Amino acid sequence: MGNPPKYQQVADRLTRLIEDGAFGPGEAAPSVRKLSRQWTVSITTVLKAYYLLEARGLLVPRPRSGFYVSNHLPSAPPEPALSDPEPDPSTVGMRELITRIVLHDTLNPKLTQLGAAHPAQELTATRHLNRIMASAARRMGDRAGLYMAPPGNKPLRQQIARHAVDAGCTLDADEIVITSGCGEAVSSCLQAVCRPGDTVAVESPICFDVFQYMENLGLKALEIPTHPRDGISLEALQFALENNSVRACLVISNFNNPLGSCIPDENKKALVRLLARHDIPLIENDIFGDIHYSTKRPNTAKAYDTDGRVLWCASFSKTLSPGLRVGWAAPGRYRSTVAWLKYSTSLASATLPQVAVAQFMAEGGYRQHLRRIRRIYRDRVAALRRAAIRFFPFDIRVTDPSGGYLLWIELPETIDALVLYKLALKEGIAITPGHLFSTGDRYRNFIRLNAANWSDAAAPAIRRLGNVINTILQGA
Repeated sequence: MGNPPKYQQVADRLTRLIEDGAFGPGEAAPSVRKLSRQWTVSITTVLKAYYLLEARGLLVPRPRSGFYVSNHLPSAPPEPALSDPEPDPSTVGMRELITRIVLHDTLNPKLTQLGAAHPAQELTATRHLNRIMASAARRMGDRAGLYMAPPGNKPLRQQIARHAVDAGCTLDADEIVITSGCGEAVSSCLQAVCRPGDTVAVESPICFDVFQYMENLGLKALEIPTHPRDGISLEALQFALENNSVRACLVISNFNNPLGSCIPDENKKALVRLLARHDIPLIENDIFGDIHYSTKRPNTAKAYDTDGRVLWCASFSKTLSPGLRVGWAAPGRYRSTVAWLKYSTSLASATLPQVAVAQFMAEGGYRQHLRRIRRIYRDRVAALRRAAIRFFPFDIRVTDPSGGYLLWIELPETIDALVLYKLALKEGIAITPGHLFSTGDRYRNFIRLNAANWSDAAAPAIRRLGNVINTILQGA
């Protein structure tokens, strides 16, 4: 991916100056003409940058006077601390809680959806892909209705292998197995390397989907301390491996759900080496890896795999369209097992979506689509973060992710996120309580918010949610 647009570079540079105090609240920003001359950019570029900063809440226009730094700049609260889960493996049993919260409320159109980690409907490529599928159906005729047995559509696997180069991977199309979404990929990989009763080391917190798969397979979870910026603690993981019988390790390597953490590339390399020394496979969920805010995509742990122990899983659900159900696994030495599990459980993924995504990628549509949504999600996360800082209690802790579209917020200890969740529903707001992201009661005062659907129309919902939080605090 190339550099961001010039106006965005100007906006980011001025943002840093404001954050560093070069321009204080209420002070005039440089005039458009002055900044144009000083930074050797066009007046149009400066204006677009200023309008972007106005949308972000950093600048305020004054008629006939120019732009001024807002008097209400959001402060920068600290991130949540390194997590501190229990040191022993836990039996997973979260079906009732997940069913009650996730399935009942995430599809309710009457709610402001700030909970489920779904992409924004208007930022999917569904319409374009539908046109491609219609054309492919006419071209293929009856063949469009036939099974496409594992490992799946070869042109699609070839395109995924080419795209994997951006993530540091050198893969052959035959190493890839197409699945029905990332969930099937992760679940199949767990089943390929584990047996009922085995223990799997996981980041803490981690998306509740992982616990669903583990519960279905009768596995135990050993939660490992995880940093909101750098991901899983290698020191804590090494201690856990030395003191427990661990069969596999599972991480969301790039932009963890819910933390947004991204394991640094050097740590990914060290993680792969650590697990190799203990002969433990690594299941890597990389579903958010393509939604990064920097100019370069972070590598995957798979990029440092030299002996096939890393099982890399991802999908197009967060980037193109969740309804496609097109995902994949590159399971290394476990490829034949994963392919057999795919065949023996769901036989095949739908044919036309595979054909359509392959064509979309081959035509360059996927790269162009990613360039667009990355910028939008970045701005939406920043806007939701500012709103939370403004309307929530002053002593919150909130993540500042460099990719994805999720925020993880630590509220005062007297707040029970399940109570807040129920009260928020009465206000027409869906959030996700922290209880879902651990097998224990560790994140009872945390919530996850989804910025994908953020808009000016959603701002009042954050204000109302802040009022609910403050009401709970006053009654505590």
